[in-house]
Amino acid sequence: MTGRRARWLAVAAPLLLAQAGPDPQPDARDRSKPVLVPDVSQRDIEIAYSFTGADLLLFGAILYPGGRVPAGRGTRWRDAPEVAVVVKGPPRSILVREKKQVAGIWINAARLRFRSAPSFYAIASSRPIERLLDGRTRAIYELGIDSLQLSPASSAPADVQDRFGRGLVALQSRAGLYYEAPRAVEITDGVLYRARLRIPARVPVGRFTAETFLIRDGRVLAAAVRAIDVRKSGAERLVARAADRSSVAYGLTVVALSVFLGWLAGWLAGRR
Repeated sequence: MTGRRARWLAVAAPLLLAQAGPDPQPDARDRSKPVLVPDVSQRDIEIAYSFTGADLLLFGAILYPGGRVPAGRGTRWRDAPEVAVVVKGPPRSILVREKKQVAGIWINAARLRFRSAPSFYAIASSRPIERLLDGRTRAIYELGIDSLQLSPASSAPADVQDRFGRGLVALQSRAGLYYEAPRAVEITDGVLYRARLRIPARVPVGRFTAETFLIRDGRVLAAAVRAIDVRKSGAERLVARAADRSSVAYGLTVVALSVFLGWLAGWLAGRR
């Protein structure tokens, strides 16, 4: 163990064990399974006019049965543990439009609405997720962009739904709102783990979740969740609150302000 890893283990382990709190007296079946104790560097992310994004540190510890890290090929724990962490934004209804060129002009030709697509999705793992779990297990836990359950609000044929689903993923990926970071999770001595995920400037507001999964032998052995609140602050928060709570008054104010500014610009131009 290097000096840096030893310091990281000595500092982080007591903090994470303290957050775990007293033993909830699990039954005999639960004592045979490891437990995850996760945390995040920021529980609240505030978006101001100068917000350019944030680096979110996800870290934690793996508590093994009996308090000992399994080792050796003669035990049940034959392979090293793997960890995947997922940061997911609140689900939203998203309308995807497909453009088509007609007479040299691009127009909206078709559209499909998705009822509950995540507004943000990022996954980091100690190895590429497709090498850790099979397709069915990834779909159950929504591990990987290709495994997201987008819930199309239409009875369109499966091939059409797949085409629009790929379009939605491509759009979100280009905006930095969907991405994968394989091998971004570092595991120290089989006990401590950490990963960094980038929260882009265009991230939506709302209640996010940071999910951690412990994986071994192609199975998810443990999972834990932490909540993250992303909200606007300062003038942006006041404007967003006004638009949400008093939409009619907000709309009339915006129209009146636009008319006034247009009149003011014309008046200033006429005086020159």
